[in-house]
Amino acid sequence: GPCPTGAEEEEEDGDEELLGAGGPRTWTPQEKLLHEARLKAKAKRRLRRTSSRDSTRESLSEGGEPGPEPGSPKGRAHDRRSRMGKGRGLPKKGGAGGKGVWGAPGVVYGYQEPDARDPNYDEVAQGDTVYATVVPELEEEELEKNVQPMVMEYFEHGDTSEVMELLRGLNLGSRRHAVPSLAVALALEGKASHRELTSRLLSDLVGHIVTPEDIAWAFDKMLQDLPDLILDTPEAPQV
Repeated sequence: GPCPTGAEEEEEDGDEELLGAGGPRTWTPQEKLLHEARLKAKAKRRLRRTSSRDSTRESLSEGGEPGPEPGSPKGRAHDRRSRMGKGRGLPKKGGAGGKGVWGAPGVVYGYQEPDARDPNYDEVAQGDTVYATVVPELEEEELEKNVQPMVMEYFEHGDTSEVMELLRGLNLGSRRHAVPSLAVALALEGKASHRELTSRLLSDLVGHIVTPEDIAWAFDKMLQDLPDLILDTPEAPQV
């Protein structure tokens, strides 16, 4: 490696002493070889020192900033290799995956059902659309809340067709038999005119809203619940 400046000066002084201290003299072959080796080493050191100084001056004169060190975080900013030390530094999925891309060339996708929430969904292109109103089947408590006001109003106006229209708007389902049962129970608590109107209502509902089997089931259920009906209407068995 290059020696300090002081060492070179001492070495040059030693050469001068060897050459001219006592005047010219005859050198031995070993001294001559040693002197030539020293001169060659000195020339090489001067050449390396001069070349390194010139390269440094050129880099500073160009104004270029030194690049980031290989191990620095700035140097790894655009490095595509894995930070975990795994992988070969290639793009993920071969460059065919990711968000907002079409995929690898040559890939054929199967048919997918159109999604109505898709921004490109065209309702006209999907053919005729049929809209249907689905009414859930009434529960027992909801049915009583809806049917009882209908029957009480019917006792006032006596129009069976209006009651039929209102009942068609309800999804009675398997609880159709509860309509005649509830109507008869309200008639028992009312007047004789209410019982006559209830008889007419049940006659008009058969074949449109309820079936004869529903009427039979309703009367069987009322006979089973007769002890409870007597608590509200003592003359219920005779009526």
